[in-house]
Amino acid sequence: MNPTTSALSTVTLKAKRDQSIRRKHPWVFSGGIKHIQGDPQAGDWVKVCANKGGTLGWGHYAPQASIAVRMLTFDEHCPDDAWWHMQIAQAVAVRRDLNLFQSASQNACRLVHAEGDGLPGLIADLYNGVLVLQCHTPGMHRALPTLVEAFKEALGDTLVGIYDKSAKTLLKNGGEACEDGWVWGSAPAGHFATEHGHRFDIDWEKGQKTGFFLDQRENRALLGSLSKGKKVLNVFSYTGGFSIYAMKAGATEVHSLDSSQRALDVCEDNVRLNELPVQSHTSIQADALEYLKADELGDYDIVVLDPPAFAKRASARHAAVQGYKRINLRALQGMKPGSLLFTFSCSQAVDDTLFANTIVAAAIQAGRTVRILHRLHQPPDHPVNVFHPEGSYLKGLVVRVDD
Repeated sequence: MNPTTSALSTVTLKAKRDQSIRRKHPWVFSGGIKHIQGDPQAGDWVKVCANKGGTLGWGHYAPQASIAVRMLTFDEHCPDDAWWHMQIAQAVAVRRDLNLFQSASQNACRLVHAEGDGLPGLIADLYNGVLVLQCHTPGMHRALPTLVEAFKEALGDTLVGIYDKSAKTLLKNGGEACEDGWVWGSAPAGHFATEHGHRFDIDWEKGQKTGFFLDQRENRALLGSLSKGKKVLNVFSYTGGFSIYAMKAGATEVHSLDSSQRALDVCEDNVRLNELPVQSHTSIQADALEYLKADELGDYDIVVLDPPAFAKRASARHAAVQGYKRINLRALQGMKPGSLLFTFSCSQAVDDTLFANTIVAAAIQAGRTVRILHRLHQPPDHPVNVFHPEGSYLKGLVVRVDD
């Protein structure tokens, strides 16, 4: 919706608090606001101005959040429908140029990665023609009708349905209650997505996030390249992404561990969907930390630790680091010489250096020799806006463990 008709409010920043906005960082923190002209409500458009006047851009307002405004433009021009269509078209073009959703062997990818694509508050994941949208801000959810039309135009016949999965994320960010559901089209019967030739049943209705973790696609492929003839333990397995890659690459045995039986049920469905030998796969419903205490770790050639985010914000960073150290320490203590550990953090508040130092600390305490073989990150359909380094959230290491 055009802000010229939906909002007349202006947010003026304090002295020297406009510098990051001039550098096109998309966040205006509540502590940086000098005063507000008008009475904007959650989701309203606001014009953001410098301390001594001058328009810096337009954004969505969130009165109860520490990030009070998420910027969408950085000039005097008000975003209109044409602007939305242009932003979506550009985001889709990036993925089309990378050939991430146009073939039978690869039809799943992230089409919009929030700030990374200049659309803070919006996640859009494509699963074989089904687009799952997740709006994290009320303002973005208000734009849903325009977004639907823009995606339909950009994707054409590739698109078969658009599912809105914003209910939980909106409530967390000051939005009004809504129901998840189809906003256009539907999924055909027996629908599944394909990633590097691997088939996955995507549970976008009840699964985590949009139903799958597309950000680990290239890291799963690396695991597959190292799994032939190996015994693999996939901890925090969710629906078995790493497990399927390992099995299809010729792993002799794969164990998937998760606390959710529902996720493990989908994992087993994915084993069958890929026509893999069910006798080579075992689901383990257990607490990860407790299982990592077991003496059985010495039987595995490869261990994958891909936990959920331990820190959603900087204030939780210390606790997160202790959590990462704890699980990695237990893995390193039990793994046999010559084995490989794939270990990850998706906590935005924990950067690459801090995560690597945490693994070093765990290795020192475990008394093990550890060599870093690979440093891992999110794939190109999860781009990082150069003006928003916080968008680089996924980091991982592949290490060899010896005495």
